[in-house]
Amino acid sequence: QVQLVESGGGLVQAGGSLRVSCAASGRTVSTYTMGWFRQAPGKEREFVAASSWSGGNIYYTDYTDSVKGRFTISRDNAKNTVYLQMNSLKPEDTAVYYCGAARVPGLLGRIAREYDYWGQGTQVSVSS
Repeated sequence: QVQLVESGGGLVQAGGSLRVSCAASGRTVSTYTMGWFRQAPGKEREFVAASSWSGGNIYYTDYTDSVKGRFTISRDNAKNTVYLQMNSLKPEDTAVYYCGAARVPGLLGRIAREYDYWGQGTQVSVSS
C-alpha cells in the first residue's frame, strides 16, 4: 500500500506561483508513474502532469496543453516526494489538486483510472 499526502496549496493572485508537494509513504515510488490531476467545482477530474520512469535516472514528463510552459513536475526520490511547481497562475487553474501513483512504470499518465493510489487533495485558489 502507498499513502499519498498533498500539501502546499493556498490562495495566490493571478500571475503568482505555488509549489504543491505529494509525499509518499509505504513503498518507494521511484519507479511508479506519478501524476497530478485537478478538479474544479462542477467539473470532472482532469489530467495536469505526469512523470513516468523510463529506466535508470530518466523520467518522461507530460503536461496538458493549458499548463505547458507554466507548470513543472519533478521528483525527489530521496524524499519519496513529487512536486508540481506552478508559475504564472491563472484564475482558471483554481481547483483541488490530487496526486496519483500508478504501480506500472512508463505510463503516459493521462488516464485517471490507471492510477492505483490517490491523495486527499489540496486546494489551489487563484484570484484575479
